[in-house]
Amino acid sequence: MAGTSKEILLSRRIYKNLQSLACPLLEGLYLQDDESMRDLLCTPSLLRTDILKWLCLSICPSLDKKFSTLRSTQTDEINQEILQLGHEMMLCKLGDVDLVKGLASPVRQLQFLEQLLTSAGESSSNGGEQSVAKAVVQNEEFLGELLSASHLKQLGQLLCPTCTPCTDDLKELLHRDTTWGRAAHHQSLTFKLNEDHLNEMTALLHSTETLLEELNKECKFLQVDASSPPLSPSALRIAISDLSQLMSAFSQVFNTHFRGYCNRKPPVFSPSTHTFRTVHRLLNACNQELQAVEQLLDTSSDVTEMVRQMQTERRYWGHGEKHTLSARMEELKKKYTEFLTFYQNSCM
Repeated sequence: MAGTSKEILLSRRIYKNLQSLACPLLEGLYLQDDESMRDLLCTPSLLRTDILKWLCLSICPSLDKKFSTLRSTQTDEINQEILQLGHEMMLCKLGDVDLVKGLASPVRQLQFLEQLLTSAGESSSNGGEQSVAKAVVQNEEFLGELLSASHLKQLGQLLCPTCTPCTDDLKELLHRDTTWGRAAHHQSLTFKLNEDHLNEMTALLHSTETLLEELNKECKFLQVDASSPPLSPSALRIAISDLSQLMSAFSQVFNTHFRGYCNRKPPVFSPSTHTFRTVHRLLNACNQELQAVEQLLDTSSDVTEMVRQMQTERRYWGHGEKHTLSARMEELKKKYTEFLTFYQNSCM
């Protein structure tokens, strides 16, 4: 599975840094493929665990005593020691066992390896300088000395410093600055509130205008056509009179003709509906059979036409000319008969 560009870049950089630090575990390995480098650094294996052990020993040589007492098969104990060192260096948590085992995401594993590699490079570049473990011990001793009883007074002054009281002129100046600051803050706050209110009202006006435009588009009957004449009161009276006459006529026709039909009971369906279903199904089957017969006739006519063309058309080459299938078959039959006659005469 192809890795991302970040994984490939980190794998290539870590592999080159390991080579530059002369890691003995890479002797005899000539990896050129980026995927192979990523698999070496991110896939759980004994070689990957040995690389982590080598990095930890480069950072903290005092771990050699612990690693020497452990076998190569005791992977859990080795992983715990590596995890403990990473936790002390604030590179991982105590629960990040998958990160050491090689079961975490490739990006996290590569970042962890790169941080260990950076620390190992710094330790190797310092040469005979103190290791990380020695630095931790010295820092603990320094903190113990700093928190001793002889320095408690200085620590108290640092934590709770005292200052001389301000003079009158400084108090007046501070009070003036405070008053100006409050006035300016109040003015800016009022301006901000007015500006926010103005923005809200502007947004409300825009939304109202948009809503009115949509309502105007929906209510087409309110749009007056300039070309059409306005509706006069006399025309309106005529339209109302016509509507009243139509309603009266409909009421009369309904009462005399339609009311009897509307009061009738709903029709009762025939109980012989299954007969109609059977007839309908049989007719559908008959139609399907007729369609099949029609397709069969079409296919038969097509086959007949193909056979006729094969028998009559000259399609087959022989003696530099095209011949029909029947002519070629007769020629083949004649050759076969002559061959049998010659063979029988030779045997006698």
